[in-house]
Amino acid sequence: MLSVAESCTGGCIASALTRLPGASKFFSVSVVSYSENAKRSMLKISPVILKRHGVISEETAVAMAKAVGRLSGTPVSLAVTGNAGPEALEGKEVGLVYIAARAGDVIESKGFLFEGGRQTVRMAAALEALRFLRRVLRVWL
Repeated sequence: MLSVAESCTGGCIASALTRLPGASKFFSVSVVSYSENAKRSMLKISPVILKRHGVISEETAVAMAKAVGRLSGTPVSLAVTGNAGPEALEGKEVGLVYIAARAGDVIESKGFLFEGGRQTVRMAAALEALRFLRRVLRVWL
């Protein structure tokens, strides 16, 4: 079973997954923690991580993947956080996205830079997150 924590993609991953017939066989829950406050209150992301690294960081993506897995009890989780625009946030450019995938105690994460407008970045990030999850699961399993 898979759980997802989304920020900049705003539910695009959950939407893509639930379009598939039989998604309930592998997809459990998605949390859209768009604001910093939601990351703190819903996912219990450490204020230290958020202050030190920002909401747009690899560390935050990893913390989100761990948190949604813990909350849902799923063996696999995926998280995405980034800047879809229209302007730089936390001094980080538009299109910068971090993705983290977790299976049990194993976590892999990576940063990506997507070009284009807000919707293009959101959709590209969602698609890349699913590709990233597929790649890491092939290696892990």
